[in-house]
Amino acid sequence: MNGYKVGTWSIEAGVDVLQYDRQWLQNKLRRPLSLSLPFTPGNLPHKGESVRFYFENLLPDHQEVRERVARRYKLKTADTYALLREVGRDCVGALQILPAGEAPPGEQQLVFEPLNASQVAAHIRSIAQAGPVGRQADDHAPFRLSIAGAQDKTALLYWRGQWGLPQGATPSTHILKPALGVTGGNQVDMSDSVENEWLCAQILAAYGLPVAQCEILSFEDQKVLSVKRFDRREWKGERLMRLPQEDMCQATGTSPAQKYEADGGPGMEAIMKLLDGSVERDRDRFHFFMAQLLFWMLAAIDGHAKNFSLFIKPEGRYEMTPLYDVISVYPYMGKAAHQLQPKRVKLAMAVRTKNPHWLVHTITRRHWVELGLRYGIQSPKGYGIDELLNKVVEHTPIAIAAVQKKLPTDFPEQVSVPIFAGLQQAAQRLAGVPLEAG
Repeated sequence: MNGYKVGTWSIEAGVDVLQYDRQWLQNKLRRPLSLSLPFTPGNLPHKGESVRFYFENLLPDHQEVRERVARRYKLKTADTYALLREVGRDCVGALQILPAGEAPPGEQQLVFEPLNASQVAAHIRSIAQAGPVGRQADDHAPFRLSIAGAQDKTALLYWRGQWGLPQGATPSTHILKPALGVTGGNQVDMSDSVENEWLCAQILAAYGLPVAQCEILSFEDQKVLSVKRFDRREWKGERLMRLPQEDMCQATGTSPAQKYEADGGPGMEAIMKLLDGSVERDRDRFHFFMAQLLFWMLAAIDGHAKNFSLFIKPEGRYEMTPLYDVISVYPYMGKAAHQLQPKRVKLAMAVRTKNPHWLVHTITRRHWVELGLRYGIQSPKGYGIDELLNKVVEHTPIAIAAVQKKLPTDFPEQVSVPIFAGLQQAAQRLAGVPLEAG
């Protein structure tokens, strides 16, 4: 972790074992890898599922991608330990996984292959040709786990006005995300996902929530969403520091296969309880509640546990990271083939009152009031839940107008119009105003 040895991960009799290094425990920067893997009395090792799930969550979601990586490195198996032994040098956050006996890299100059616009475009095209999740520009380039997930994307360095492909231990600074294209069992056309995700980020920011900085960029014919990484920070002028972080699956010791609450993963209750221990408790609980409310208003249905993360600070203190990976399905809702049926659209986390409520169209103001009262939600200005919801309703046309002013002249109306309309209608529902039939 930033040049310090944190511990040793091994497999003993088929069981995952994590042993923290004694020198790390004496370091003033010491912190556990995860809230699910705390320091123990006598430095006893962690064993079993909590260790296995933590490391599994560093890898891509899809088995097909894991198998492709295994083939690239001529591995006999695509199991987590074998893969991370080969490709764990650039994980999300600050963790670097190295073979036993290999010294962790100390302070290093940034090493990268400079790329011009044409080369960046070619690099992005190679992602689209690779399959479900992006690869590097060729099969022999180092696979970077900092970009693992369920979408084609790549991670590059942007340094002093120059794009580059990071080499060795040099971290990336930006994630470039091409359009999703046709996706899901319904074969929904999400070829405008770049604009959609950018717009949702601007809307969340307009309501005062922290979001990952992003912009729409084009390299020749390749349009991408460029997301500035919040787990990287410039240090000493010519270095990049990795910031330790983990997602909510890792923090709760949950398998990546259970990232959705409906599959057994953490929901609002579990995450609110975890945020009780944040160094910014009231702020983080408020932001998490507001994120869930706005996900409902935006019909942003992929807010699962891996799409919320924590910064891990010295001594195991923690706080929430900015929000990321938010896409509205309003542009894809309808009754035609290859559209999402409006009355079947479900949130990733249930709004739980007396009963769990998943369907977006069945959730009303009273559910949010009950939820807010249960969690003791107050705004930074001291508003209780009723007044807070009123303020959200009042602010919605202001937020929409502010974001509309930011839209490029060529921004696709098939994205902006349904999202703004859906947001305004949700505000009416939140206000208790009946919607016109139609």
